[in-house]
Amino acid sequence: MHILVTGGAGYIGSHVVKQLIEKTSHRISIIDNLSTGHQSTIDTLNSIYQNERYDEEGITFYHEDLKNFEAIETIFTTASFDGVIHFAASIVVPESVENPLKYYMNNTVNTTHLVSLCTTHNIKHFIFSSTAAVYGEPPEPQVKETTPTIPINPYGRSKLMSEQVLQDASQAKEDFSHVILRYFNVAGADTLNRIGQSFPNATHLIKVAAQTVIGTRESMMIFGEDYNTPDGTCIRDYIHVDDLASAHVKALEYLEQGSDSNIFNVGYGHGFSVKEVIGTMKTISHVDFDVRAAPRRAGDPAVLISDNSKIKNILHWSAQYDDLSGICATALAWEKTL
Repeated sequence: MHILVTGGAGYIGSHVVKQLIEKTSHRISIIDNLSTGHQSTIDTLNSIYQNERYDEEGITFYHEDLKNFEAIETIFTTASFDGVIHFAASIVVPESVENPLKYYMNNTVNTTHLVSLCTTHNIKHFIFSSTAAVYGEPPEPQVKETTPTIPINPYGRSKLMSEQVLQDASQAKEDFSHVILRYFNVAGADTLNRIGQSFPNATHLIKVAAQTVIGTRESMMIFGEDYNTPDGTCIRDYIHVDDLASAHVKALEYLEQGSDSNIFNVGYGHGFSVKEVIGTMKTISHVDFDVRAAPRRAGDPAVLISDNSKIKNILHWSAQYDDLSGICATALAWEKTL
């Protein structure tokens, strides 16, 4: 099959492309505006492709923005895709509170146009990069896919709206099916240290901690120490990016088999507090870096942990890197290469 990956030069997208190269025989194209992705990542992926596939074709890369509807339509008209894995989006929760229209335009509007192109061009499979932020402040510590979706920030709402667009489109077009993957907190890097999270202004806790270890940042902040948790800091379910990537390969296989559209949480089913993560990074790095207290950020729930039983039972997905020390170690190793 010919698979289009939007945002394939970015953090999660590049790890999924890497696994598509290593685990499948699919032809791969990428659309990315390189706002958070990098040309060097595309070059590395092409190098992996050549090592794995031993041919000259490589990955087709379109340096384009999804908001340029005419250009994207031209790509869909000239190429022939069988499936789309859609990552390209804005993802910073505090920014979404400050600039919500950016999130509704970049996330919901662009996704809607992308889904429309898929149905017009008879593309059968769509995998959507969603988020645990759609659950908001859940009533129980572990959330199931059936937990009410009441997002508390524009980022989560923009993703939930996109989910609804996708569900309605699949219901209206019989041969268009989708998988929605609701991510928990993604971290770490390729275990061979070839690709990782390269965006310098990232807000992900483990990357920020790694940057503080090596001195890219002088200090880091804990945003809120008065949450209703054992140590007062937020608790999250941290998943290694390679485990998350493998869920996408499993989801694609699931759709290829003619299975019905579905939604899956992707996490490990247990959580760590902000202070526990920082303590782990200090332990594995042997660096006692500077950590300071700061007020809560808008839109942060206290606890968010996945119930991952559905993805394990239906997609037969299993985690390979469920170890916080290992996740921190791969993140730190990658940070040292930048």
